[in-house]
Amino acid sequence: MRDRSKPPGVGAVIGWTALAAIAPGAAHLRAGWRRTGLALLCAYTALLLALLWVGLTSDLAALAGRLIASSELTGVTVAVSLVLGVAWFALIVHSFVVMNPGTLPGTAQALAGGVAGTLAVAVLLPFGLVGQYAAVSQAALDDVFSAPSTPRPASGTGGGDEDDPWTGRNRVNILLLGGDADTHRVGVRTDSINVASVDVKTGNTVLLSLPRNLENVRFVPGSPMARRFPTGFRLPANPDGSREDLLFAVWEYADSHPEIFGGRKGQGTKTLIDTVGYTLGLKIDWYALVNMWGFARLIDAIGGVTLTVPQDVVFGKYDEGLVRAGTRKLRGADAMWFARSRTNSDDYTRMGRQRCVLGALLSQSDPATVLSRFNQVALATKELLRTDIPRPMLEHLVPLALKVKNAKVTSVQFVPPLINTGYPDWSKIRTVTAKALRASAVTRRPLTATAAPGVTPKATPKATPRATPKATPRATASPRTADPSAPKGITDGC
Repeated sequence: MRDRSKPPGVGAVIGWTALAAIAPGAAHLRAGWRRTGLALLCAYTALLLALLWVGLTSDLAALAGRLIASSELTGVTVAVSLVLGVAWFALIVHSFVVMNPGTLPGTAQALAGGVAGTLAVAVLLPFGLVGQYAAVSQAALDDVFSAPSTPRPASGTGGGDEDDPWTGRNRVNILLLGGDADTHRVGVRTDSINVASVDVKTGNTVLLSLPRNLENVRFVPGSPMARRFPTGFRLPANPDGSREDLLFAVWEYADSHPEIFGGRKGQGTKTLIDTVGYTLGLKIDWYALVNMWGFARLIDAIGGVTLTVPQDVVFGKYDEGLVRAGTRKLRGADAMWFARSRTNSDDYTRMGRQRCVLGALLSQSDPATVLSRFNQVALATKELLRTDIPRPMLEHLVPLALKVKNAKVTSVQFVPPLINTGYPDWSKIRTVTAKALRASAVTRRPLTATAAPGVTPKATPKATPRATPKATPRATASPRTADPSAPKGITDGC
């Protein structure tokens, strides 16, 4: 039965309608629609309790991973958010109607109706955004994670199960490449070569950085490239003395010479993955190739990153650009030039700056920033990444990535004085790698150390875009760091 008492005034109509947005059924109870009001309140309470139970009893990281990994769940999310949005919109409209606003004077009716309409649209927007975000992320994920569904590594060494691919495994190793691609260049040149080795239990991560100008690269014994270059990757030098037979050129060379692989094309990716893994003594599980200028767009998408530029960094073939010294927020283009410039600098200095940019991006891309700029981030990601990680593995990799966010991240850079890039000590590289992984397995704060060589630019002849200078002696380690092989915090010295 409806309450036949005196109708409420304009303030009450607006107030009870607004209350219905956060307590469905409140307006119906006030208007005398007791059964409907109680049913709405009970249903809403049950929904809140169910969500609370899920939040308290579920692994939210694993839940996020399952949601991202499944295109079907993403579709369900879009549909459910739209249905809930329409239902909440209808709830506000009906709550307003049952308050009998027709008894109000004309001006009051218009005011109450305007407020109710605005409120109805306002409650619809969050659900619409969730649906839109889910649809955008679905498109981005489909574009990026399009590899076959069979994972590259086995589900575990020693017989894992389908629910936990890390069974029998201590670490996951992902090759992170920065592609120095451009419109005037042919093929893929890997400008930045790093391996992120992640402890699957703690998320502790070691970032192992190999210099692009590593010479005499050894290939996996018995492989086609090893048969072609049994004593290491060596080609005649360019007329100007620069070399193209360095680590950064392995991918392109393999792609350009299918005859080495019995006529099979597109062998550059696998060749580089196997070569880097062999160099470090690791099994590489997957790779991710980052387009460096797509990376700049990602930085722009999150609103820039705050960095300390220790000295002016000049860039461009004719010194036409400058990133000025100081601590401030850099846009994507300046952040990339800060990371990539070799003008008046060298590859080792640049590796240190790249590490600083990566550390800043990891620490400053908080969830609130990503959500507030979600569309821009998703669009930039589509242009940014190329990978062989299959989408179903995201169910397990997303929770692992969330662990990394709050875990210990250290880095080792295989540059002078640790490694002579012209005559690398391959055994030492593997020994240092194993030592760093053992140290990472211990849960403690990152070791206090200075940055690896490569923070302060020093004057050296400028290299051409395709040429890379030979290894040159570097400054000795800081007195605080007697052992140059000791892992560094990823932002140490930045």
